[in-house]
Amino acid sequence: MTVHATRRAALLAQMEPGSVAVLATSPEVLRNGDSEYPYRHDSSFYYLTGFAEPEAVLVLVAPRGGGKGQAILFCREKNAERETWEGVRYGPDAARLEFGFDAAFPVGTLDDALPDLLADAPALYCRLARDERFDAQLRGWLNAVRTKARSGIAAPPALRDIAVIVDEMRVVKDAHEQAIMLRAGEIAGAAHLRAMRAARPGMFEYELEAELLYEFRRNGAQFPAYTPIVASGANACILHYNSNARRTRDGDLVLIDAGCELDGYASDITRTWPVNGRFTAPQRTLYELVLAAQQAAFDAILPGRTFHSVHDAAVRVLAQGMLDTGLLDAHSHGTVDDVIANKAYAAFYMHGTSHWLGMDVHDAGVYRDTAHPDKPSRALREGMVLTVEPGIYVQPAPGVPEAFWHIGIRIEDDVVVGAAGPRVLTDAAPKSVAAIESLMAEGR
Repeated sequence: MTVHATRRAALLAQMEPGSVAVLATSPEVLRNGDSEYPYRHDSSFYYLTGFAEPEAVLVLVAPRGGGKGQAILFCREKNAERETWEGVRYGPDAARLEFGFDAAFPVGTLDDALPDLLADAPALYCRLARDERFDAQLRGWLNAVRTKARSGIAAPPALRDIAVIVDEMRVVKDAHEQAIMLRAGEIAGAAHLRAMRAARPGMFEYELEAELLYEFRRNGAQFPAYTPIVASGANACILHYNSNARRTRDGDLVLIDAGCELDGYASDITRTWPVNGRFTAPQRTLYELVLAAQQAAFDAILPGRTFHSVHDAAVRVLAQGMLDTGLLDAHSHGTVDDVIANKAYAAFYMHGTSHWLGMDVHDAGVYRDTAHPDKPSRALREGMVLTVEPGIYVQPAPGVPEAFWHIGIRIEDDVVVGAAGPRVLTDAAPKSVAAIESLMAEGR
């Protein structure tokens, strides 16, 4: 059984007997005129099918008693004329064989087939209120079944959100997924290395971005996982800056947050380094503080520890460092416990330390244990993949030492939770002060 068929079987096992699940992939989207954005499949659809073509729908029919249920794909037909312009399509017959479906049919037959499949099903699993076009189709199918009520045929009386099951399945990555994510991390790490080696004062941020994009594609990554952030000088204090248009200056730090997507899985790395290859004393002080916070967060990543304990560990180190460096005044803000309780650290560190990573950069899955009334932070499990990305961002303000103004630093890595501690997927890109300065010196 293929990895995708195994996932479909796991989903079927969690569905109500006799129920039906319907999941469509993403539509193609126009960019402007008659030009489309590069196509990207829906993540959960691809997770269950491995099928990357547009205009496709997966239907799962759970067995009523015993058996394995049915997995049916509806996809585009073979079309010699369109394939001349757009590339080869699998077509239903080849797709069924290649991806292990029980049956496959042309997507144009979906409206006729779905009412029959939904007839007398106790529940319909789908994504609710996510896509207006799909919702309209869903209403049409259900109404088609309701017209047969006088014949004793009933539409599913219950609608269930399929994301509740699939998102939770996606939180823990299997060996197949971890291998792809490791390679995605290696490619992104090589791209950050390339940017460090190429950097010179006076380069534009977009020139460094070009180095990243070249390395991504040269190594087989299909896309950037998100719009790269290449932020020099004061721009590094803007968390989601992505104009990437400023000319760098001697003495600037450059914060690059850039990952690639490989075979449907994302990497997400941030490195911060001096464009001239040498940290100033204030830059080094804050940089080593952020690096220490990241190490504290790594130390908190073990099965059974909570997701939020990772953030708490980083915040404690950062908060103490803010007091030690004078970013926060001890007379005004008190002890490190006071700084944490009052969230005074948020003036310089305003985002979380981690998020799930996988097919989406901010991947599927909840962060709290929703089974409990008070919804505590959920426990980490082996195979979960998360980012660890503490930072410090210093805007000019009264009482803030001027030597630290306009310094923005973030250090981010991707890790797999393991029994012996976190496995870092992105350590190809150096991050110690000595390693960065040595690498950039070689580049010159």
